[in-house]
Amino acid sequence: MKHILIVDDEPEMLSGLDKIIKHHGSFRTSLLENGQEAIQLIKDIHYDLIITDLFLQGASGMEVLKAVKDHCRDVPVILISGYGTIDNSVEAMREGAFDFLEKPFTSKRLYECIDRALQTNDPQQGEQQGTNDQGIIYQSNQMQNIIEIINKIAPQNMNVLITGESGTGKELIARAIHSSSKRKINPFVPVNCGALPEQLFESELFGHEKGAFTGAVKTKPGLLEFANRGTFFFDEIGELSMPLQVKLLRMLEERKIRRVGGQKEIDIDVRVITATNKDLEMLVREEKFRDDLFYRLNIIHIDIPPLRERKEDILPLANHFLEDLNAKNNKSVSGFTSDTEEAMLIYTWPGNAREMQNLISRAFFLTSSRVIQIDDFPLPNLRPSFRIDSKMLDLSYGNAKEFVLEKFEIEYLRHHLKRNEGNITKTADSCGIDRRSIHRLIKKYNIFYKE
Repeated sequence: MKHILIVDDEPEMLSGLDKIIKHHGSFRTSLLENGQEAIQLIKDIHYDLIITDLFLQGASGMEVLKAVKDHCRDVPVILISGYGTIDNSVEAMREGAFDFLEKPFTSKRLYECIDRALQTNDPQQGEQQGTNDQGIIYQSNQMQNIIEIINKIAPQNMNVLITGESGTGKELIARAIHSSSKRKINPFVPVNCGALPEQLFESELFGHEKGAFTGAVKTKPGLLEFANRGTFFFDEIGELSMPLQVKLLRMLEERKIRRVGGQKEIDIDVRVITATNKDLEMLVREEKFRDDLFYRLNIIHIDIPPLRERKEDILPLANHFLEDLNAKNNKSVSGFTSDTEEAMLIYTWPGNAREMQNLISRAFFLTSSRVIQIDDFPLPNLRPSFRIDSKMLDLSYGNAKEFVLEKFEIEYLRHHLKRNEGNITKTADSCGIDRRSIHRLIKKYNIFYKE
């Protein structure tokens, strides 16, 4: 049984962490409120993981971290703080912390961090897993091909571009690449390129020097420095402004950055993974995205098909989400009725796995049954409504199901192509999917539309 030491001088936080961790797995925990006491204990007792607050009575979390590195350097340390700053994060990682969590953080975030820390410190567990599909639930050949690509590229350092619709799990794939690479003991830093105004984003990304602009009262390292020797994940890279595209290109070419308002160049060693739900090649043609940056980012391209194009993954994902909800809420909902499963297979899932997770969560909390019923789902078009073709009745169940799904996809696509006079872009917009998916379906079913 893994032994985890938790150090926090707030009794409520200490108790809460203890409950959350024990809910996650069969762990033995020791609780302390004083940093100096923790330093004394780690000299005599072996722990598999230490979780400590940054600011403590007796001794700080940084002092606890340094003591661990002096006496049992292979034991991972997770630092937490309600006053998290990039400065604290960078210092903690430089001193050898496994990760730095800023309060408030979700239970899921803590679970993921604990699992990665314990796996990193357990060579046997790492050998037994031996795959890169951590957290990836699938049965389809499409996803199996993606897993094989991850297995091949993870040990390397080439840049990776991940494309796919919203909700398909682009960040999950990026994290799988990182956690299966030699960089896994260093930070994985995700950032959304459309989340902040350009000036703020530049400061967050590259850092700034004191006095660089109004409000810059002290020097602040950027997220790229925090990610040094790890992996940096640019989500929605298509939203990056042209000036920042130039600076990112320079970083990729020279492996150096310069803080806003600074003169000194800082060496940087990060693997860059990017993701987008946009058509970057079209943005390049429209001169909204630099072609030289695109070629730099697109060394390895992973395209995640939408859920409606890998029907085999729908029910395994649904059951996984349900099992996760049961485990976290001390409740027992055993599954889905057959008509609910049928409806999920027919539905097009425009929001992909993220939409499915949200819908199943809602149904889980609202259902009064031990099995989720079709009426528990909020979308009326989840209910199947089609006439049974007599041809289906002589087929096997699997072939009959495939017959229905193909018929639906063909009729659905023809309807929208006709309504949009064959315009692919308009068809993609009206269907709520991207152009690549429209082209893929047209090719799959050999559909040609003429007025």
